[in-house]
Amino acid sequence: MDYQGFFDEAIARLKTERRYRVFADLERDATRFPHAVWHPDEETAAPREVVIWCSNDYLGMGGHAGVIDAVSKAAAKYGAGAGGTRNISGNNHPLVQLEAELADLHNKPAALAFTSGWVSNLAAISTIASMLPNCLILTDAFNHNSMIEGIKRSGCEKVIFRHNDTAHLEELLKQAGKSRAKLIVFESLYSMDGDIAPVAEIARLAKQYNALTYVDEVHAVGMYGAHGGGICEREGVMDQMDIIEGTLAKGFGTLGGYIAANSAIIDAVRSYAPSFIFTTALPPSVAAGACAAVRHLKASTHERERHQQQVAATKAALAKVNLPVMPNPSHIVPMFVGEAERCKAACDMLLERHNIYIQPINYPTVARGTERLRITPTPFHTQAHIDALVVALLDVWTRLGLPFSNELQERDELHANGVHADAVAAE
Repeated sequence: MDYQGFFDEAIARLKTERRYRVFADLERDATRFPHAVWHPDEETAAPREVVIWCSNDYLGMGGHAGVIDAVSKAAAKYGAGAGGTRNISGNNHPLVQLEAELADLHNKPAALAFTSGWVSNLAAISTIASMLPNCLILTDAFNHNSMIEGIKRSGCEKVIFRHNDTAHLEELLKQAGKSRAKLIVFESLYSMDGDIAPVAEIARLAKQYNALTYVDEVHAVGMYGAHGGGICEREGVMDQMDIIEGTLAKGFGTLGGYIAANSAIIDAVRSYAPSFIFTTALPPSVAAGACAAVRHLKASTHERERHQQQVAATKAALAKVNLPVMPNPSHIVPMFVGEAERCKAACDMLLERHNIYIQPINYPTVARGTERLRITPTPFHTQAHIDALVVALLDVWTRLGLPFSNELQERDELHANGVHADAVAAE
């Protein structure tokens, strides 16, 4: 048995398909975010300063003085680690405080923190659904991998409704009937396209057809709503969502995931979910930093307001020069490429020629043929950063022959009229 050969072949397959991922060696500078130091792979190449344009630390809270101070003080007081699972070591006090803040953020009786948002989705969805008799899970077609894995682990029957299509969701709810246990699983904000779910309509349907709602607010918490509670807070339907899942690693700039719900649901997940029971708890320092970030963003709107300003400025600047920004109403700025190899080449060229770091988004994160760059402006990106980004992208798009927005529009119009763009080009 050639064990290594199987692994070599698997990696070679990724390289052939141009899906092999390379991680840049970066030193993020907390005092100068979004600047970082890049260490190229070449032994002789000197480190270079780059500007990060794809961080999920959307508000730069990872470098916030109050958050860093809370982390350092907690580490000095409580030590570096959590000491084990909560079942063995109990709750460290900063974790108790964090869960109280999260419950308050979403106006729920209780919350439960996990080591990541991926784990919180896996644990919560699988546990909640599996405990309900003959539960049917209704899941949005674009749901995140962590939600899909949670659904699989539940062992429950699932049906997929077309993305953000509430008419299709209602058809499926009608077919299931009011008496059957049902869990509607969806995201409030989809991070690859940047579109937003019709949360109010989903809440209405859930009530009408007697279903539980499970909403993933990972890319919205800290970012939207008067207190950073997410899209559901902004739309005034937070109280109509049965289970709200979020992360501490994006808008709040730290680490971890969580769910907020009524006390019975939280206690059931705490008591039955293996991926909670058997996982070491978040360290006190991490919990303290996350708690500081949540508290700050509940009270401060400055970061959200500045962030939205810079997102709007970035989108406008890119659109002005005909770069193919995929339109959406959120803070995500996707730029269409449509081919894995050229997507990777664009990112390499941005880094090597222009000292701009953006990771390629290829399959399986997005469907083949929809590869893109995913740009995420922050409150700390200045107009000078935006201007430099535009210049760099124009250079890369021209050098690689990537499609501009007018070319994509012409292609789509030809396809809509039944004419293939390649055929027209050949003429």
